[in-house]
Amino acid sequence: MASSSTGASSGSSSFALQNSGSDGCAQEQDQIMDQRKRKRMVSNRESARRSRMRKQQHLDELMAQAGQLRAENAQIAHSVNVTTQLYLSIEAENSVLSAQVAELSNRLQSLDDIISYLGSTSLLFESDDLAPALGGDDGFVNSWNASAWMNPPVMAPADILMY
Repeated sequence: MASSSTGASSGSSSFALQNSGSDGCAQEQDQIMDQRKRKRMVSNRESARRSRMRKQQHLDELMAQAGQLRAENAQIAHSVNVTTQLYLSIEAENSVLSAQVAELSNRLQSLDDIISYLGSTSLLFESDDLAPALGGDDGFVNSWNASAWMNPPVMAPADILMY
């Protein structure tokens, strides 16, 4: 039995050696794992810091772009306002000029009517002896003859011409 006890004691001592050896390996492995964890944590922190920096840089760029777009929008709005006012001014001037064209066209038509009437009456009275009695020595027709049937030229109201 002694041999069995010595065998048992030698077995337990070899187990103790294995435990102490495996504890040493386990501690070394734990240290290696801890170093890897620390490296990974440091790497992750650095990566997160770089990511935050990129995010902040992107945000700063977007803020600058938004400011630039606001300034451009304000400039375009100002240009639209100026253009609209110029358009309205030209529209008003065009309206005045159209009224003047209409008035001048009416005057021209009246003058053409007068000229055609005077031309037709002078042809009628050239061969007739009554022509000198109706007109003076200067060749004008008396007012009772020509202006009684003629419409005076149409005048535009003064408020239209003020614009």
